[in-house]
Amino acid sequence: MSPENNKTIAHTYAPKEGFKSTYSWFESLKDKGLNPLCITMDGEQFVMKAIRLVWPFTKIQRCLYHILRQGLSWLRTFPKTQAGAELRALLMRITAIKSFKDRDLFFDLYRNWYLTYRDAIKKLPNTTVAFKDLKKTMALIHHALPDLFHYLNDSNIPSTTNLVQGQLLFLCSDNYNSRC
Repeated sequence: MSPENNKTIAHTYAPKEGFKSTYSWFESLKDKGLNPLCITMDGEQFVMKAIRLVWPFTKIQRCLYHILRQGLSWLRTFPKTQAGAELRALLMRITAIKSFKDRDLFFDLYRNWYLTYRDAIKKLPNTTVAFKDLKKTMALIHHALPDLFHYLNDSNIPSTTNLVQGQLLFLCSDNYNSRC
């Protein structure tokens, strides 16, 4: 879907979201002239790999809502540790980031949280729920950081996939959008 005009660019049915099904679909879209500037998506790793192979210069904007929802599901409503409670509070800020100042504050708060708790988290027994929840949420945020805030540089890039109940929003050049 194009976030500029809310038109469907292309659709397909895949019984399972993954590299094999999306790579061939992306290749066919590229052959038809699709060359997205940015794709907003949930962050499925094999789909991201397919995007990077087909369109190596396309920015990937991670859906802030998906980051929030996944992190909160791991941390739960009442985290079992102070580190979890603070990470949950930090995560709750993510969809409210509307400026570079907000982004920089988020980076600073996350960096401070990480430096404060990383050693304590490493000392938690690997089998505890708190350890697993914190590690998964830390990894989620850490891996998403490079692709969280492209929308701040371009107001046409959606920060979430909320416009469509699927997984991808393509921001394309004007030439392609006029053909949609």
